[in-house]
Order: sequence, then C-alpha cells, then structure tokens
Amino acid sequence: MNVFLTIIFGFVFCTTLFAERPVEYFGSARIDYVIPLEVQPNEKSSATIWYDDFDGNSKPYAEGNSPLDDSESFGGSGKSMLCFYEKGSKGKGGRKVFFGDSPTYGNKTVRKGEKFDEIYWRIYVKHQPGWIGNPAKMSRATSLASSKWTQAMIAHVWSSGKYSLTLDPVCGVKDGKVVTTKYNDFPNMHWLGNRPISKFPIHSTEESGYWVCVESRVKLNTPGKKDGINQLWIDGRLECERKNLNLRGTYTKHGINAVFLEAYWNSGSPVTQSRWYDNFVVSTKPIGAVVCSANPMIVKTDYRGVGEAGIWEVELSSDGVSDNLVYKSKALSPDTNRMTVDSEHGKFIGAFAGKESLISGKTYYIRVRQTNKQGDSSKWSHWHQLFKVN
Repeated sequence: MNVFLTIIFGFVFCTTLFAERPVEYFGSARIDYVIPLEVQPNEKSSATIWYDDFDGNSKPYAEGNSPLDDSESFGGSGKSMLCFYEKGSKGKGGRKVFFGDSPTYGNKTVRKGEKFDEIYWRIYVKHQPGWIGNPAKMSRATSLASSKWTQAMIAHVWSSGKYSLTLDPVCGVKDGKVVTTKYNDFPNMHWLGNRPISKFPIHSTEESGYWVCVESRVKLNTPGKKDGINQLWIDGRLECERKNLNLRGTYTKHGINAVFLEAYWNSGSPVTQSRWYDNFVVSTKPIGAVVCSANPMIVKTDYRGVGEAGIWEVELSSDGVSDNLVYKSKALSPDTNRMTVDSEHGKFIGAFAGKESLISGKTYYIRVRQTNKQGDSSKWSHWHQLFKVN
C-alpha cells in the first residue's frame, strides 16, 4: 500500500510540476549553427595571423594535444577541438599558437619576426546540452618576453560570476622592465581587475547545446601612457570593455605573440561533460561572425521541451532588433531541424519585401521559437547566431 501511495504521489507531483512550468523551463529552441561558405574570407586575408577550422590537415600548434571530435562541428561537418571534463577533474584540452616576435618555439612560430601591438581572436564555443557549472578558463593572449616564458602582459578571457565571462588583464612590467620570472608568475604581476562580467550567461544550462561566437581584442598601451584596450564580444555584442589600461608600461621589446585556448577548471567539473571550440581565428583586424550565402541554411537545436515536438518558426533581423525584421518563416515541420532562408520556406519582409535573398555585405541575427503538439509555445529566443552574407 505504501509503495502504491508513493507512486501515486510521485505521479501527481510530477504532473503538477510540469503543468506549472513554461515550456522554456525544459529547454527553449536555439539555432545551433548556420552553414558557412566552404572558404571563409579570414582564410586568405592578409590581416589573419592564424586560422583553423579543425577540419583539414592538422595545424602546427607548438603545444596542445586536445583531441579533435568529429561528432561536433560548427556547420555540421568536419571536426572541432574537444575540452573534456571527467567529474571532479580540472579538464583536458587546449592548444597554443605562437606568432610574431615570440622568443620560444622559433620553428613553430607563424608570421615570425613581425610585431603585433593589437590583435583580435575569435572562437565558436559549444557546451553540451544540459551543461552544469562555470569553468574557470577559456582563452588568453600574452606577450612572452623570454625563453623562460616570462610575460610582459596577459589578456585573460576567464569566467566570473555564476555563468558569465570576464576580462582579467595583467601587466608584468615595472619601471620599463619585465619583472616576471616564469610563466604565470602571479605574485610579480600587477592585476588590473577582473571586470566587468558579461550579461550573457554563456555557461548556464539554458544556453547550452548550441554554438556561440566569442571574440576578444587587446591593444597594448602607447609606451608611457595608459591607453590600452581590452574588449569582449559574445554573439556580436560588446559584453565587456576595459579602457585606459597600462598593460606594458614603457616596455617595447616584445609585442603580443601568443594566444592559448584552454580548458582548465580550477575547482573541477561537478559532472562528466564536454565543450567544444571551432573556427579559431587570430587577426590584426575585427573578425566577426562566419560568412554565409545569401540564402543560408540554418539548423535548430533538438527539441527538449515537454511532450512531443510541434512546429517551429524563425525570424531574421538586420540588427538584432524586433522592429527591423527582414524575414519570417512559415510554420516549419518538427520532422526536420533545418531550413533554408528563401521564399519557399518563408517571406522576406520590411525593407527586404519582394526580395528572393538576403543582401550581401550585411550581418543578420536569428531568433526561433517552438511549440509542442499540445500547443504550448516557448517564448522567442533572444537574437543570436549572427552571420554575414558574402
């Protein structure tokens, strides 16, 4: 009898819980990725220091043995760099690229001999569906000053708060001299403050399961002035910015010469899980999102709501604002997660009314919502998965 009552109680409790929760509690739809052009402009740009989509021949990273995973890739084919976390572990994965005037790994240094006082670097990041926790490290740019890996400066992209990213720049120079004696010589560094934190909760469970564009910039200060800059964009939006930074004092012997992709989780992962990096670019100019055709194919995340999946809908905006819609899809079948932005699957509207494709040279944002077969609808997602049209 007690077992019977327990079962009945559990059924009633779960039914009540499900009834009181909106569909988005169980996972609203997101756009996982768009299909990019096979050849991206960054591959051939003179501004590009490093490009790796992890799909072709292995690039000559000086350090980092993070495995490539062919089960996940931005664009749906190829591979990505895997960061793997056993429960309680600090994570496995990472790759390091050295360039310019790097004083180490001379035979594996790209753009050798050049000097870079300003760089941008971009990756796409995906956390597995149901991701839990806030890993400490994502990436960093640094100025190595000797073969002992002393550092004149570091621009960290690290975690902060509950689910966010932050900038945590560091100066390793005093009175014009590098005072660090080894790599990560934290006691001899001048920390410039890990702030502000991003508004977008990139490590939250709700925002897991799809690819997110993360781009950073660091510009060294003019020697003797406090005019250095450090910035962070997530999905094309400026989320964190630091100005008036003294990143190197009057030191000028070395510029920025390395970018590291990292997986390290200081406190260890609470569960066994994975995340992935893809489309890694280091450049002297702003990078932005991937480039697609004028009728791109977009791919939605798998349905994770209540009951069976129902129809889904997509809208596109030229600037991520609902008042500036340029395309609205028809009701799309739950039997597929894919659709092409064309007149067969929807209608070009607003300033694009009557057109058959998107206009080249512009950037677009997407949002999506989905119902279940009971008619419950999620809210529209936030505007995300921006892309450029060639």
